[in-house]
Amino acid sequence: MTLLATARLTLRPPTEADREAVVKVFADSEMSRYFAADFSDPAVASHWVIERDGEVVGVAYLRPSWELPGEVPELGFYVASAHAGQDLATEAARALLDHGLGTLGLPAVWALVPERNAASRKVAERLGFLDVGSGVHYGDPHRVLVALPPVHGRPHHIELWVPDLAEASRSWGWLLGELGWREFQRWPAGVSWRLGGTYLVVEESPALSAAGHERTRPGLNHLALHVGTRADVDDLVARAGDHGWRPLFAEKYPHAGGPAHYAAYLENEAGFEIELVAAEGPAAGE
Repeated sequence: MTLLATARLTLRPPTEADREAVVKVFADSEMSRYFAADFSDPAVASHWVIERDGEVVGVAYLRPSWELPGEVPELGFYVASAHAGQDLATEAARALLDHGLGTLGLPAVWALVPERNAASRKVAERLGFLDVGSGVHYGDPHRVLVALPPVHGRPHHIELWVPDLAEASRSWGWLLGELGWREFQRWPAGVSWRLGGTYLVVEESPALSAAGHERTRPGLNHLALHVGTRADVDDLVARAGDHGWRPLFAEKYPHAGGPAHYAAYLENEAGFEIELVAAEGPAAGE
């Protein structure tokens, strides 16, 4: 739990002392008519209470969804009707959404909004949620909405200048292909691969000022990419030697980056280093 602050609001973890204030929020008939559950317990009602000038004006949560499959969290936000018309729900929900997609790096965030709750649907629209369908959730018809990370500030492309395009195409092409990248563009001096909105370029430029790459000099040290599971990391390491990669820090594998960090460090023939970081799951045989 993290304390979040906006221009007018503070979002903080609930305490036992908030019980009366939270019950008061959900006693509001404009709020309670949308919920079948008993939200009189602050621990059930929210992960955050929303305060303005020391007064609890609403509650919010960002937690694993009880209704939708997968591991994408669900966002909920409620501001008492006495504070309606001031965009406080939008302000609070935006803080949680930015925290989830930005600070926590979540791949997406769900929101389930009752079909009858036009005000919350408008808030979700303002926040950029996409309407992807409907279904019966929490006992009533709900719109299913999803928010994705914004493009602003994310990598557009990465360009590596290499001394040998054929070697780079072999090693980088195999590894990126295994990770879901697909060839994007090719020209006499270079090739690129794309994943989503980001692409990686290797180019044997005639403007190269040196014959080789040295990762310990100022500049690029290495690239680090997510890999789905620990077993996937193990599999890539086992096959990488046939595609131009050799292990680095092999004696410390898979925890060269620390005991909680499961990753492989590989180097290709041109001296470029890649770090493959397991996102989740046990290693093969565990």
